[in-house]
Amino acid sequence: MLVLRSGLTRALASRTLAPQVCSSFATGPRQYDGTFYEFRTYYLKPSKMNAFMENLKKTIHLRTAHSELVGFWSVEFGGRMNKVFHIWKNDNFAHRAEVRKALANCKEWQEQSIIPNLAHIDKQETEITYLIPWSKLEKPPKEGIYELAVFQMKPGGPALWGDAFKRAINAHVNLGYTKVVGVFHTEYGELNRVHVLWWNESADSRAAGRHKSHEDPRVVAAVRESVNYLVSQQNMLLIPTSFSPLK
Repeated sequence: MLVLRSGLTRALASRTLAPQVCSSFATGPRQYDGTFYEFRTYYLKPSKMNAFMENLKKTIHLRTAHSELVGFWSVEFGGRMNKVFHIWKNDNFAHRAEVRKALANCKEWQEQSIIPNLAHIDKQETEITYLIPWSKLEKPPKEGIYELAVFQMKPGGPALWGDAFKRAINAHVNLGYTKVVGVFHTEYGELNRVHVLWWNESADSRAAGRHKSHEDPRVVAAVRESVNYLVSQQNMLLIPTSFSPLK
């Protein structure tokens, strides 16, 4: 019996230690919170941009009755024109499935918004993202303009590039000309992609701040470190719509 107990003890101990042995393969801090954010980008027909926006202004309440809209913007600069970008918060994947089912069964939403607006949309894209563990969703101090900077990182996750990336972000924030709304990591979509949503008081204040940052040795050093893990990057200047919660 002593031998059996001893063997059982060793077996239990090995099971307890197993997660610790495997933990070294993690690509960064765990995502324990089920909350995720869906990024949606709609490419609109040039002649239908105004009609789409006017319709949605009247009907968006039918959509937000089912889940939280974080922000809704039109794209002013960066990439293709006649484009809108919006972010939706989901508690988890079961919650999103419930929302999609409810919307499919919502007669008012389908008839007043989906059916008329489908004719205005040329293309749709969606990504599922999580906030990076050291980031949280922040509300800007007042109305302004937004920038979505998209960084394609080398494979390896936040364990590889997270610290250097955070230092580069904070170096800009510490200059005081801009605010970070959130830093997101793609779960479904183009992998190893990081989205940084910035707030600025105006496009001109952003430009002035960027010029200042290029001459700051702390920013230069932090950025030079982080680009070692960078593959490519792009950005968009976003103008909040009248019905966007983030102004």
